[in-house]
Formats: sequence, C-alpha cells, structure tokens
Amino acid sequence: MLKISKTLKSLVAGIACSLGLASPAGAEQLKIGMSFQELNNAYFVTMKNALEEAAKDIGAEVYITDAHHDVSKQINDVEDMLQKGVDILLLNPTDSVGVQSAVVSAKKAGVITVAIDAEAEGPIDSFVGSKNYTAGYLAGRYLGEQLGGKGEVAILDGIPVVPILERVRGFSDAMLEFPDIKVVGKQNGKQERDVAMNVTENMLQANPGLDGVFSVNDTGALGALTAIEASGMDVKLVSVDGHPEAIKAMLKPDSKFIATSAQFPRDQIRLGLAIALVKHWGSEIPATMPVDVKLIDKAGAADFTW
Repeated sequence: MLKISKTLKSLVAGIACSLGLASPAGAEQLKIGMSFQELNNAYFVTMKNALEEAAKDIGAEVYITDAHHDVSKQINDVEDMLQKGVDILLLNPTDSVGVQSAVVSAKKAGVITVAIDAEAEGPIDSFVGSKNYTAGYLAGRYLGEQLGGKGEVAILDGIPVVPILERVRGFSDAMLEFPDIKVVGKQNGKQERDVAMNVTENMLQANPGLDGVFSVNDTGALGALTAIEASGMDVKLVSVDGHPEAIKAMLKPDSKFIATSAQFPRDQIRLGLAIALVKHWGSEIPATMPVDVKLIDKAGAADFTW
C-alpha cells in the first residue's frame, strides 16, 4: 500500500514512480465528476472535501452529485456528467450491480472510471477501497475477546453493496474463532440512525440474553447505541468507519460502544484520483488499490481523526 502524500501532485508522482512511469511536466485542465451514494454522512462529506481540495491542487473543474441511495438517480447523474464532458469519473455506487449501465456508458464515452469505497459492476478502470473484510474481522475479534469468548451477538446489517457484504463476512469469520459465541440474529438497519435504532430495539427484545452487536457502519451503530442505552442492558457494540460522533461516543465513561474499525476516506479519494490521472496519461494502472483500516478502541480514540 502506498503511503498517502500531503499533496495530490506528489502522490501522483509517487504512483508514477512506483509503476515505472514518467509523469507530465504540468497538470492538464481536467473535468472530474464524482457521484456519491449519499452526502448525508460525515464519512462521504470528508471524501467530498478531500476531492475539492485535490481538484484545486491541480486546477481541475469538479462536478459532485448525491444519489440519495437511489440508483436510478445515480445513473442519471452520471449521464449528466458525461454530457458535460468529464475526463474522469469517480463513482461511489449506491448499488454495485444496478449502477452497471452507468459504468458502460462511461466506458463508451471514453471516460476513465474509478470506483471508490464500493465496487461497481462493469468495465471500471480501477477500484480503490478499504479492506472491508479486515474491518469486519478486526471488529469481530475484538468483540469476541471483550466478551471473554462466550455469549450471544447480533449483526446490524446494511445495503447490499460489496463493502457491507465483506464486513459481515469478516465479522462472521471472526466469530468462528469463538465456539462459545452464538450469532442469534441479523437484521438490516439500512446504515441509517433512526432505522438502526428501531431494528436494534427489536433485536434486544427478541434476545434478552444478547451480549454484543456488530454494526456495519458507525451511523447505524449510533442508532443502535441509543437503543442499547435505553434498554439498560449490558450489550457491547462494535462497528466500522471511525466517524467523529462514534469516536466521541466511545470516549464517554462506561460507554457500550467499545471499538470501530476506522477507514481513511481522504486517502481513498486522493489515491483514486491520482491513479485516474495516471490512466489519463495513457499508462496502465492496478485493477484494485486496497486501503488499510485500523481498529480504534477507547484507548486510541482520543488521538484519532479522519
């Protein structure tokens, strides 16, 4: 994994060097499009801000859209960007399969397409995303250890995109290492705070012996935390993201939120744009670029930030 540089130009130069390429003397005037699955989430807002900073760094024009988790809107957003003549498309799919027609359209238009955070079906040029299996596994192993290797746990699931599926797979595999821990339920909180709170309330009522909950993201986990605190039950909560509110919640005395596998959204965007630029110069790039995650517990939360 490449170390993320402070500026996009130095990052591009570093990638070019590592791939044995020669970068152009000056950056071109480019049009960059970025389609997000949502922007009602600090994680994606952090990505958006990083992209705008990076685009300014190279003097590029940038178009940003919010699909609001509507794949039809996302497809239309991409088509609009193609009409505007974007050179590079950064795509954060709301539906990995459903967005395929947009990817095909971008390919036909000769637009370099890099999927960010969530994989996309179709002829993308590269995918940059967190090691989501590892994120789920680390959270699961930590929860298992904190429960002393025994008890009942539940999974607060999310939308069916590859990162979420991989987090659940990683968590489930971690649970296999603790024969005396039983997964007693899995329900979809849709990665939304209010929905996750209601779903968690139902899981707590259905499983009065519940000891732990794994949430596929921090926004859902914050809803789950509200339900756990209201129940008065001693249920430990782990998640994925590193969301600022989650970090703050973990630092409270006697918090039930004990750990999150933190992602690095700024790194994903800057790396995604950097390799797209290398491709724009006509050179080959890796099909995937994984970005490390880091388990953050209460001890490490005070010093962590995106």
